[in-house]
Amino acid sequence: QVQLVESGGGLVQAGGSLRLSCAASGRTFSMYGVGWFRQAPGKEREFVAAISQSGARTTYADSVKGRFTISRDNAMNTVFLQMNTLKPEDTAVYYCAATFSIGALYSRPDDYASWGQGTQVTVSS
Repeated sequence: QVQLVESGGGLVQAGGSLRLSCAASGRTFSMYGVGWFRQAPGKEREFVAAISQSGARTTYADSVKGRFTISRDNAMNTVFLQMNTLKPEDTAVYYCAATFSIGALYSRPDDYASWGQGTQVTVSS
């Protein structure tokens, strides 16, 4: 298991950008696939993006494709989510999650064993 801490959330105007960070503890972080999810009030937690343990493979939800970029720096034990051209509908609490995997990408919350506490992203119109 790894411990995860998100940061970088905040209030931004529509069209703006934010970069979220997910810092992990543990020496084997490079063996974990990582996903970003978000949850808006009254809605189910939804998949945003995922990255394989090496960073070679990524996948995105259709709603963020072309606007968000997931990346990782295993030397820093950190995964990033660069969010550009933000829209009010991107407003949510954003969570990162990790699961031990080699090469696979996962988009379901149940596939992940470790979760951070979340960081709020608010996009004003």
